[in-house]
Amino acid sequence: MDLTVWRTFVTVCRLGSLSAAADELNHTQSAVSRQIAGLERQLGVTLVERHARGVRPTSAGDVFRRHALTTLNEADRAVRAARDVRDGATGRPLAVGAAPSLASGIVPEAIRGLLDRGGRLRWSLVPGLSGQLHRRVADGDLDIAVVTDAPPGLPQDSQVERRFLGLDAMVVVLPVGHPRAGSGPVHIRALAEEVWVEDNDGSAALLRQHAARAGVGARIELDAADLPGKLALVATGHAIALIPGVLTRALRTDVTTVRLVDPPTRGIYTITPRRGPHPGAASLHDELTLAFTTPGGRVRENTAAKKETPA
Repeated sequence: MDLTVWRTFVTVCRLGSLSAAADELNHTQSAVSRQIAGLERQLGVTLVERHARGVRPTSAGDVFRRHALTTLNEADRAVRAARDVRDGATGRPLAVGAAPSLASGIVPEAIRGLLDRGGRLRWSLVPGLSGQLHRRVADGDLDIAVVTDAPPGLPQDSQVERRFLGLDAMVVVLPVGHPRAGSGPVHIRALAEEVWVEDNDGSAALLRQHAARAGVGARIELDAADLPGKLALVATGHAIALIPGVLTRALRTDVTTVRLVDPPTRGIYTITPRRGPHPGAASLHDELTLAFTTPGGRVRENTAAKKETPA
């Protein structure tokens, strides 16, 4: 398959418009339309559907988009790596993976600290679900990944070393005009009549479990494709949502958060391959520990007793 066509498809999905994608890619709109149609014929599925304001991916298109984006990022890494060798660069890049919520703030902060303290280092960041990142570390594609044990949890695997970073308390995100905005910790029972939106099964499971322990249900009536979509539905007043506490530093300005009484938590870990670890992985783990325990952070429990967790 032609990766140029994949890039066109991903751009169309991101912009939601054939004409906008054509402008960005310096193509004609008809050329973009032909590329998408050719890709659909090759795959045997409909990837996009037209609506009043442009186009959006179908269910099959959204699945393909996510995998295509990962493939394109890896292709770009391969090109950069080959050119680095050509240009005489030394030392292999540090390939970092992170769950989406962690890639949105904590991990970039830790990498910044690593660069400030250790000097020049080539690196790359690959967001992904924890299970996917675990497999990529075990396969040798990633040097270190920052993952969570949210449902369905982390697998046991003798090929990787897992180290505990801390417990992340989940919080509720609300539109700024919500009656509960600015209040102290609230009990989940006070939110029993609210409409919730979720973007992944792990967060939905944590919400349902937390509500069930309190003897109430959680009305998860809306689904979002990703975290930005989830926050957009909250900001416009359609729903409220459960999000990781570590995200509070990186939220948009038209939403706010409220803490829960006895909130659900998830463990945060780094995983690294047991064989041939990258020399920068241990230093990044140390920087992540600092990032998790800074005064503005939500993660406060980081005990030595949990530092080493057998995989």
